[in-house]
Amino acid sequence: MITKQKIMTLKLGTGLSVLALLALLTIIVSALPSFNAPARVQPMLMQMAAEHPNTMIGIIVQKSVQDKSVEELVAKLNGAVTEDLSIINAFAATLPANTVKELAAANGVKWVSLDAPIVQTACTLPCIDTSNLKSIYPQTIKATKLWNANGNLQGQGIAVAVVDSGINANHPDLLNADGTSRVIASVKMNSAATTTDDYMGHGTFVAGIIGGNGKASNGAYIGLAPQVNLVNVKISDDQGNATATNLIKGLQWIYNNRKQYNIRAVSLSLNVTVDESYKTSPVDAAVEVLWFNQVVVVVASGNQGHKALYPPANDPFVITVGASADNGTITSLDDYQTNYSGWGKTIDGISKPDLVAPGNNIISLLSNSQSAFAIAHPDHLVTGFSGSNQYFRLSGTSMAAPMVAGATALVLQSSPTLTPDQVKFRMVKTANFITGGSIELDAFNAVMSNQTKSLNTGTAINNMLKASNQNLGWTSLNWDSLNWDSLNWDSLNWDSLNWDSLNWNSLNWDSVYWGEDNLSLTRPSPNTTSLGKSK
Repeated sequence: MITKQKIMTLKLGTGLSVLALLALLTIIVSALPSFNAPARVQPMLMQMAAEHPNTMIGIIVQKSVQDKSVEELVAKLNGAVTEDLSIINAFAATLPANTVKELAAANGVKWVSLDAPIVQTACTLPCIDTSNLKSIYPQTIKATKLWNANGNLQGQGIAVAVVDSGINANHPDLLNADGTSRVIASVKMNSAATTTDDYMGHGTFVAGIIGGNGKASNGAYIGLAPQVNLVNVKISDDQGNATATNLIKGLQWIYNNRKQYNIRAVSLSLNVTVDESYKTSPVDAAVEVLWFNQVVVVVASGNQGHKALYPPANDPFVITVGASADNGTITSLDDYQTNYSGWGKTIDGISKPDLVAPGNNIISLLSNSQSAFAIAHPDHLVTGFSGSNQYFRLSGTSMAAPMVAGATALVLQSSPTLTPDQVKFRMVKTANFITGGSIELDAFNAVMSNQTKSLNTGTAINNMLKASNQNLGWTSLNWDSLNWDSLNWDSLNWDSLNWDSLNWNSLNWDSVYWGEDNLSLTRPSPNTTSLGKSK
């Protein structure tokens, strides 16, 4: 397990650590150069020298002479030669940054460059071959940069619960090398469901985005965390029908079993059908119980465009995800939020979504050739692989939410002690701005961040949780200004809330967008969207 890519230690002199240098490099690369650098010195190095003149810095000096005159000059400049690099007629040295310009201008100097830190790219097993990768989204949000780094961040040891229509646990892309399934538990919460299998096709598709390993496609279609464990919580019947009661039961099962299976995240590509304040919604109360018990809850924003965001997408604590279009390119510079993606203010005045992720024309796992999706939309089948069809193409915020759930597994594998609020902070604060003002997930940035701040401090919780304070000893708390990091939530449990006499509504599964594939997607106006929020 790593918290950052391991960096081979090089001597950079006192006063400038490798990590500090990396941070400095990031700043410099974004603004090169602001002055005229000597012809024989790396511009980045001159920028560093100008900004940090009193720092001892590591350099490599290439010579045009065979004598030691340049080495002698380094000593006169209060520097020191650290290594002889005779293979290229050069040497490594440390010296004060404010002397770099003088050294570079000296006779006998061919080129002076930064003795930059080296990032290890050696891959310890299991490596992922990305040479055949056809899916754009793992590259757009930079998950691929984490898979084969030292430590192989692929979701190992983390479990993500998929609360949905079931999962085909025997799909080739969900199997380990020994043939066992990475779906480590399967349960059904709907008495009308005959099995935990996915007869609809929605849940398996979601599972593939989170953790498909690309086995059936020879590495063409791989999910965000290819070795993550999955927990199948089927809440619908075999036709995809479910109610909020089924959802609550599923969330309760996750709460009861979260420690046994190390469930650190939940993917919810569904909403209830009636708008309601998050403070009174029983569904929102349920997701908050999980949230405060160290389970990150990720929810699709829905496909109704600029309309109401229904529970649990309206909850301020969860990570609500809208859909972006990646335009078939790896760069995020041409990405934008799709016109169908749910966004706006909830009835409580909360701006959503929190961020967006690729959700348009996504290819993931097909449950089976007889699933409802495959039969109703045969034109969405993806062919070209040996055996029966294994992949399907869909669009919607249902596809975007599991992207964030998969990225959450990578973040928590790297930094397992983070709370859900800290994970959310990293996701939001390290996301990339895209056309229209929304922000798009960047898994690599989220993993590499050092941030441990919380995003939801001071946010009011659901009234059902407040009402339970007699049992929990919370009567003295000021809920309007509470710092969540200072609170011990261990006493918060499912049984302390009153779930009786609640009016459950049906669930909305329209987070799949069945519009034309070649959509003319409207870019949200900069005047209506900022940071995923409406103005």
